[in-house]
Amino acid sequence: MAEVFVHETAIVEDGVSLGDGTRVWHHCQVRRGAVIGEQCSLGKNVFIDAGVHIGSRVKVQNNVSVYLGVTLHDDVFVGPSAVFTNDLFPRAYNAEWSVVSTVVGKGASIGANATVICGRDIGAYAMVGAGSVVTRAVGAHALVVGNPARHVGWVCRCGQIFARGGDQPSHTADCAVCGQQWWAADD
Repeated sequence: MAEVFVHETAIVEDGVSLGDGTRVWHHCQVRRGAVIGEQCSLGKNVFIDAGVHIGSRVKVQNNVSVYLGVTLHDDVFVGPSAVFTNDLFPRAYNAEWSVVSTVVGKGASIGANATVICGRDIGAYAMVGAGSVVTRAVGAHALVVGNPARHVGWVCRCGQIFARGGDQPSHTADCAVCGQQWWAADD
């Protein structure tokens, strides 16, 4: 069993669950009721809101805020300064706003400075390019880039681009980089 590490400048409120081997770095804040799995890494200046659920082996890079309503499944990567939202109609004075949830599937990667508009789920092993603005749901293994993010290809579990364009590749092909069958049924 690996120990949890919390840097002395981090704030972890009462009622937080941190899994074995998780590391919480400089100036992080993790709010009450958050559940963070095993072997996660929360980089410098990360904010995890109350009630957020994060799976195991998730890496959240510096300057990311994961707000109420966002769920990150196992093996997710969130690049530096990526942004999640949780309100479709934000106003500072709106007392009746409602949280709109966003789910990021297992193994997905979100590039640096990407913005994910709430309610736009990201599928398993998908990849959102750096600086992209996600305004629509992203399917499993899809590669999306740009503002607004558009589908430009497919990525393997290993993260390498498997095919370019919108047509889904054959279910029986093997990845040229890692050798795994690319579109496994358990995604």
